[in-house]
Amino acid sequence: MTAWAYTTLSVLMISLISLVSVVTIILGPQRLDRIIPLLISLAVGALFGDALVHLLPQAFEDSLSPALVSLYVLMGILLFFLLERFLHWHHEHHAQSMNPIHPVAYVNLVADAFHNFLDGVIIGASYLISTPIGLATTLAVALHEIPQELGDFGILVHAGFTPRRALLMNLLSALLAVVGAVVSLLLGPMFGGYTSFMLPLIAGGFIYIAGADLIPELHHEHELPGSLAQFAMILAGIGLMYLLLLVE
Repeated sequence: MTAWAYTTLSVLMISLISLVSVVTIILGPQRLDRIIPLLISLAVGALFGDALVHLLPQAFEDSLSPALVSLYVLMGILLFFLLERFLHWHHEHHAQSMNPIHPVAYVNLVADAFHNFLDGVIIGASYLISTPIGLATTLAVALHEIPQELGDFGILVHAGFTPRRALLMNLLSALLAVVGAVVSLLLGPMFGGYTSFMLPLIAGGFIYIAGADLIPELHHEHELPGSLAQFAMILAGIGLMYLLLLVE
């Protein structure tokens, strides 16, 4: 019951992050585009930190075969690569999009809905392992979701949606995380070794997202002060993951 309670609260919090898109209207896209790289940097550190500080050490501790853990990590990296290639699961991390083609908005919504469903599966599986692992994974997912949701909102608005409708569609898409969490909590205990398999798979996915999806976004910064600020935020994200070790 503890796993259910924590998972429910976590996925509801993750879903409500979609409402952060309203700050796009308040701040305006140009000002927000200066903030988003710092949020992306924080997410990079959190994703790498959760994968390497929490998930992989636990996976090696639980597994009888380190080689098998490494294989599952590689499977996670390849799985997320395939998702990005075949489901167009690459998010623009900017407050505005220059492509006003309306169908692009629906492709983005479908990909984002599946992404949110998978987030729920990941969070549910993490809480089945332990509450500290679940908390760390929830935080890593949340920090990644903030810049992503801002970018998704911008894509929908510039593809023809009104701000109110874009906000509603983002929220409905985000609620798929609840469905994913329920599926994970219901089916996970039925399969022996579910958590042992999911730990390195999630770690591989986080490594791929941080390294292949987010870090390239940071290379658009060419000024030294901006680059140093990004590096500091990456360290802050890693530091947050280390701080969570205190509750384990």
